[in-house]
Amino acid sequence: MADNRKDETFPPPFVHHAGTTASAWREGALTRIHELESLCTWVEERAAPSHPAPACLTGAARRHLASAKHAAQKERGWWRWRSISGAAFERVSGNCDAAEADLLRGAPDDYLYGQLPNFLAHTERHLDRDDTRLRSFAALAERLGERLSRPFRDADPPDRQDCPEGPAVPPITDAERTQIVAAVRAASSEAGREQMRVRSFRNVLVVTTAVMSVLVVGIAIGGLLSWETVPLCFTPQVAQGYLVVCPTGQTPVPGSPGYGWVLYTANPPDILTVELIGLVAAALAAALSLRNLRGSNVPFGLPVALALLKLPTGALTALLGLIFMRGEFVPGLSALDSPAQILAWAALFGYAQQLLTRLVDQQAQNVLNSVRKADELEEERDRQMCRRPVAPRGRASARPA
Repeated sequence: MADNRKDETFPPPFVHHAGTTASAWREGALTRIHELESLCTWVEERAAPSHPAPACLTGAARRHLASAKHAAQKERGWWRWRSISGAAFERVSGNCDAAEADLLRGAPDDYLYGQLPNFLAHTERHLDRDDTRLRSFAALAERLGERLSRPFRDADPPDRQDCPEGPAVPPITDAERTQIVAAVRAASSEAGREQMRVRSFRNVLVVTTAVMSVLVVGIAIGGLLSWETVPLCFTPQVAQGYLVVCPTGQTPVPGSPGYGWVLYTANPPDILTVELIGLVAAALAAALSLRNLRGSNVPFGLPVALALLKLPTGALTALLGLIFMRGEFVPGLSALDSPAQILAWAALFGYAQQLLTRLVDQQAQNVLNSVRKADELEEERDRQMCRRPVAPRGRASARPA
């Protein structure tokens, strides 16, 4: 006779909110939250009768996951500012890490044995090689691996893990479990600090770019309204007399040019034209500078922030460069005799912003390298694993020094 009763051992199917979120990291966070929710249910169902998972641990894990889900799904109003400041990201990642730590404290021993390689990779990726926690956990993982590889007799009931299904595994003591949780939590905290350094540097770039953009727009508006204040004009001497040359026009003068001729030749869009030429040259420099940046898995768009910073910087350096030339800051470079030459120098000064922003590029590269170092360590560990000799059957191979 078929049993039509509802199987209550499985959680109800997940119903995702309509649409997708606006950020890739939010989608990744929601996926991790759902995975941890499934793990929480599995820990409750999989717990051995003699070693049940404490309700306080699974309850705390579910509260952490609920808080993380609320932060990951909330994107409207002032929550958008939290996304920019990093508060939403910190709330999601911190609660997910805390929920994982709670679940590891109540997870069955066979789950911890199966996750040891992942835990070891996680700690080696984010903790320094000289970190005492990493060395202690690596030694513990090696001991547990050797313990698991030895034949385990279930003659003594207290020495075996009661499981509803599957073979018994050697027990893990409370002290060893605490050490595992502490090492994984420390690695997760260090990973969060790595992300925080990138985000804080990105925020500095965003604020600086916004301030400089407002300054560029303000100068352009001021030039349109009061172009006679700072005329970007030159007065080279020619065979017929003098020329008054400005970025958007020129006027021949039979005698010595006075300031009135400069004001007569200057036009309202002069400063705006120079800034636009400098901005275009800076955009070209930004596109070329991206060839030196490697990809990164951090969700903060640092290369984009670097490229945007160059645009207002190029507009300002083009304007300031022409002001220096008009003031004869460099002798011999003040006799520009055509608007094309003025715009060409504006493009050169706009591209020259790379000399200033190159220092910012180097600092950004250092910040990314602090995160990328973890990936390089993981690749080096994989190469060592490939070179490791095959261990005899039934024995665990020694880990490389």
